[in-house]
Amino acid sequence: MEQLLIVDGHSAIFGIAELCDLHQGPKRHMARMELVKRMREIGDRGEWKVVVVFDGRQVGRGYEGGASDGILVVYSKARETADAVIERLAAHFSEKGDRVRVASNDGMVLLTATTFGAEGMRIEELDDWWCRG
Repeated sequence: MEQLLIVDGHSAIFGIAELCDLHQGPKRHMARMELVKRMREIGDRGEWKVVVVFDGRQVGRGYEGGASDGILVVYSKARETADAVIERLAAHFSEKGDRVRVASNDGMVLLTATTFGAEGMRIEELDDWWCRG
């Protein structure tokens, strides 16, 4: 059984004060980079595989990283939401019998994920978890 942490990227950026501040400035991409760095640290601890999902604009789904990087970053396709990707991942891996934890401040994402058998956590809890590392 694997343990998979799925993070709602934009929810995390807007739910963590330092990242939200970075996002407000001229270098918005720095917030995304810092979030990925923090989540990579969780993945590098070895207990959880981490997937961070962002809304994307491209025709196909985009990916960065992978198992060797300790984190996978997924960008949704153009007419697809990150929420839909998160919900599908939660359903798929929960159904396989893996332990899945979804981090988001979006109540509907958490409700849907927990309906599929995943654990839900607020972004504040995720930030505390990272800090405890």
